[in-house]
This record gives sequence, C-alpha cells and structure tokens, in this order.
Amino acid sequence: MAVRYYISLPDPARARGGDPAFSFDAHGADEFAAQLQHALRTSSLFERWRARQDDPDDVDPGLGAVDPDAAVAGQQDDLSILLVARSSIPGHVLKHRLRLLAGRAWELRDVAAA
Repeated sequence: MAVRYYISLPDPARARGGDPAFSFDAHGADEFAAQLQHALRTSSLFERWRARQDDPDDVDPGLGAVDPDAAVAGQQDDLSILLVARSSIPGHVLKHRLRLLAGRAWELRDVAAA
C-alpha cells in the first residue's frame, strides 16, 4: 500500500548526511526530489552503505527495500524545501535513507494514505 510522506528540509544547505558518499549533493527542490526518488526506487544507496559496514552480511536486508514506482515531488517554500514522497517503502526504511542523505536536517511533517 502506497503512503504519502511529507518531508521538510528547513535549511537545504545543511541537508547533507555525515558521509559525502551517501549524502545529498542537490541544490534546489527538483534535484532533492530526484535524488530521494532514486534512493527509493533503486538499491544503489543501500548497497553502497551496506558495503561500508563492518559486517555487511549482518545488515538487515529489509533496509534494502525498493519501490520502483516511488515518486517524489519537490517545492521551494521560501528558504525551505518541501518534498512529498509517494511510496510503498516502510517508514523505517524511508527514515534510514533520509538519515544517509540529509543527516538530521530533515523533518517528517505528515504521513497519509496515497
């Protein structure tokens, strides 16, 4: 079942994860949306992160869930960016991906059935 996640990046310049290898490098709402959409549709971000863990085989494979139909729209809102992601990916997986991409510089504002 698809869910809509409403995400805010209050300070897009700070929306960078702790490791540049996994982090957003976007500038602008459309780029942030495209990068998050790619992270939800494919396993590439998860696989790169998993490969860098001490014991990659011990990583929960559920964190690698993908949704090839995920869609993310971005909108500039004054100085912040609003992202709306529609996906069947579980919330804990979405949050993990956002922590990799944006560190702590994001807020989950709402969740609703899509």
